Amino acid sequence: MSQPFELLINTHHHGDHTAGNISFKGIVKHVLAHENSLKNQKNVAVAQKTEDKQLYPDQTFGDTWCEKIGKEKICLQYHGTGHTDGDAIIHFEHANIVHMGDLMFNRRHPFVDRSAGASMKSWITVLDKTTSHFSNDTIFVFGHAADGYEVTGTKDDLKAFGEYLGKMLNFVDGEIKAGKTKDEVLKTTELPFETQWKGDGLQRGLCRLRMKS
Repeated sequence: MSQPFELLINTHHHGDHTAGNISFKGIVKHVLAHENSLKNQKNVAVAQKTEDKQLYPDQTFGDTWCEKIGKEKICLQYHGTGHTDGDAIIHFEHANIVHMGDLMFNRRHPFVDRSAGASMKSWITVLDKTTSHFSNDTIFVFGHAADGYEVTGTKDDLKAFGEYLGKMLNFVDGEIKAGKTKDEVLKTTELPFETQWKGDGLQRGLCRLRMKS
């Protein structure tokens, strides 16, 4: 059997999620991602001169994509800009498992890829739509988690992450209104509100918010 794998799905274009695509060349029938994920992957590969190391998606979708594979029905959804402008939410309907990709950072400060169209405000909306769409017993798989935390969880984890993002936006808005520059805000080492998102990497989110220099 020359192509033992039916489908390889990319949640988004970042290298830690797509660099392994090339290993499936010739043994997977199709690679699937959101249309913006393909655009972003190509743009990055051209900029980094790594086009020869890519296996690009040959199938893309816009808002939704569903297909029955074996006994499982897999549906992909796109609810708008979040971590990037091409993040797919993958639902394995029979198992009731949802892979969030990097739309979910469990208790770890997130990377907000503004170069790929990310929006923290829209990200909150995406999380709200996701929690509204799925059932309370849905198991969610996360793209990243802080040390000591699980890479799977429930709607409560998504809600907590959305609340964290909202508080981050409010904090930065307050700093801007107080006349702080971007460099001054980036010196923040501890958030002034109660949150389980702590530790290293705070600047990953702060530096990607809209702030004047």
